[in-house]
Formats: sequence, C-alpha cells, structure tokens
Amino acid sequence: MKRAREKVVVENEAPQTSQKSKKQKTCLYGSVFGESDLHTSMDWGSLPHHVILRIFQFLPLVDRARASSVCRRWNEIFHIPDLWRRFEFELSQPATSYLKSTHPDLIQQIIKRHADHLQYVSFKVDSSTESAEAACDILSQLVNCSIKTLGLISTAKPSFMNVSKAHFASALTVVFVNSKSLSSIKIDDTPLDDPSLKVLVANNSDTLRLLKMSSCPHVSPAGILCVADQCHGLKELALNYYILSDELLLALSSEKHVDLEHLRIDVVSENPGQVEFHTIKKQSWDALVKHSPKVNIVMYFFLYEEEFDAFFREETPVTHLYFGRAVSKAMLGRIGMNCPRLIELVVCANGLQPLDDELIRIAERCKNLTAMGLGECEVTCRGFIEFVKMCGGRLTQLSIMEEVLIPDNDYSLDRLHLEVSKHLGRIWFPDMMPTW
Repeated sequence: MKRAREKVVVENEAPQTSQKSKKQKTCLYGSVFGESDLHTSMDWGSLPHHVILRIFQFLPLVDRARASSVCRRWNEIFHIPDLWRRFEFELSQPATSYLKSTHPDLIQQIIKRHADHLQYVSFKVDSSTESAEAACDILSQLVNCSIKTLGLISTAKPSFMNVSKAHFASALTVVFVNSKSLSSIKIDDTPLDDPSLKVLVANNSDTLRLLKMSSCPHVSPAGILCVADQCHGLKELALNYYILSDELLLALSSEKHVDLEHLRIDVVSENPGQVEFHTIKKQSWDALVKHSPKVNIVMYFFLYEEEFDAFFREETPVTHLYFGRAVSKAMLGRIGMNCPRLIELVVCANGLQPLDDELIRIAERCKNLTAMGLGECEVTCRGFIEFVKMCGGRLTQLSIMEEVLIPDNDYSLDRLHLEVSKHLGRIWFPDMMPTW
C-alpha cells in the first residue's frame, strides 16, 4: 500500500464503499458465515460500540488503520483514547521498505494524536538492527506521555544489543524523564546502563513496583543498588546473578522498603570455567526473608556441572529452582539439605546415576514442595514411589519423562502409574515429552 494511502486511512474518513466492494464483502461473508446467512442483512457499522472497540484492540497497527476506513463510526472509534492506553508497537519485520516507510509513517501519526493516551506500552522487535533502531526512534518521540508500563521484547537476540549504547540510553531517558509514573519495566537483553537507572530513579522512585532487567551487561551492582535504595515500593525484581550482592539484599530488607514479593535470579554461563561465581552470605538471605517472609525467590540455572561450587553450600531460601543444563547428584543432594523453602524443582538433565537418595532427601526436608519435573535423569520405580509417598497429596504438578523411570523387580511401569495415582489422589501417567 502506498504511503499517501496510509495517511488518508488514519487521518481522514475513507470514501463511501463502492458497489463492487460490497459485492466482494458479501463473498467474504459467505465464506465465513455460510451460504444460509447470505440473505441476512449484515451491517457492520451497527455493531455495539464495545464490540468494535474489542475488535480493534486485537488488530496490528496497520490492520487497525485499514479497519478505520470501513465507515465514519469505525473511524471515530479508531481515535477513542481507551483504544490507545494499552498498545504494542509490532516491529518484528524484515528490513524491507514496509518497515522503513509504511510502518513508521503510521506510528508517527498515532504518536502525534495519541501520545498522551499511551499508558501500557511494549515494543516487539526481531533480531534485525533496523527493528531495534525503529523502536529507539519511537521511544525518542514519547515526550508528551505518561507511561505506566514499558516493555522491550526481543523475539530473537541480539536485537537491542546491536544499537549503540548512547542511542539506546538517550531514547530510554526520554521516557524515564517525561513519564513520572512508571510502575512496571521489562527491558531484558539491552544496553541499559547505570546512568539510565539513575534517571529512572530520579523521576519514578515513588511509583516503580516491578523491574525486570536480565542480560543487561552494562548495569553494575551499584546501579541496581541505587534502585533498591530509592524505590521503596519495589515488589518484583528480576536480574542476573552477577549483580546480586549482600548489599543489595540488605537494601531490600531495610525498614523503609515494602515487602518484596518476587525475586528472579538468572545464573547463566556461556563459557565453562571462565566465570567464577561469588557466594551470597546466609545472613543476607535471612535478612531478606525476615523482612519479606512470603517472598518467592526464583533461580534459573544455565551452568555447566563444574560451575556449581558456589551454590547451596549453606541454607538458601530459594522457592523455585530450574536447571536448564545437567546438574550433578552432589548438587541435588545439597538442595535437599539446604533449601527448606523449596516449592518447585525442575531438572532438565542429569548423569546416568539414579537419583533415588537425592529425591527422598528433598521429600524429607522440603516440606513445601508441590511441583516436580524431571527430564533426562534416572530414578528407579521403587525410589520414585517412595518419593511420591513422602510428598503425599501436596504434589499438584508431577511431570516425569517415561524414560526417566527404571523398572525393577517390584514395579513395572504399568503398576507404577497405579501406585503413584493412589498416593496423589488422582490419575497420573508419566509424560512422553517435557511439559515445562
């Protein structure tokens, strides 16, 4: 569609529909509603206001603009402020003329008319630098806005990391300075830096409640500590382990800070043996749990077996554990000994040694455990049934791959599912493929 046509779609009412167009629409109706409905009068312009508004909310920007040309009423609804409070800028397109011309033209018109209505905004980009650059250009235009929620979503890496740090920081600062009421921010895999966080805190410290910023290599422990020190209403925080520190946990445990509800920690290593992970003191964990006794502490591990040495050597109040790579028997043994608050455990892989003793120890000591998932591991049928007996009916989720279970003299796989079902109080079968 040509550039000039797009501008007419957004800013002006389209010409009256021709007889030929009406005939084409009738054919479309026939394919959707069936031949028996062709004689029924179809007046899309008389649909209830809330129905049209709902339809528009599901449409991408270009389709939404096209739909506004159906009739005067649809064009009026296209510009209702409620339609623009929650909006996703879809920029996941290849670097073609469509991305470079049509899409930005429409976006500029929307920003000109509705920037002050935007409150819940996200940007979805793909791996192309052009997509990320376009997102930064749009962010730089959000001067007359009061955004409450901001999300930068990369459907494929590296995306924003290919944009210059200065350009990204400048664009983000526009939103941080002008919004004044940001409550939720998700900006993973970006060149966010400490100075940008200071601008965020200076303008939104009273309103910020959620901050997710994993894989932001230019952010230091000092930067996130600044957020914890100033944003006393922060309830949810997601970050990489390398910026987690005793000082940060103590700041989140201060009397001025509200109870933290959710702390997500990503422990990631790309090069085995090249990263030495620090240890967080038990006193720091204890301080956090004492201040926020209901906090969920979620840890995602993507490490190699030789890199686990720093973790779980003493009691750690983690509640949800996910292991994306192989984890040793010794590590699982430490979890059984030192993670009494554990609620959910997912192990994607292990060696070829049965984990009976480790699972039984976890069942004995982790009294809050309600969800378990096992992938490429080995457990004897007898050991697995003993684990289920000890956990009782509190296991609400139990996802075990069939090949994990090793039949023995006492239990075949057929008998196993009956025995496990009895102890869970519901029908249960092992999985054919992972469900987590």
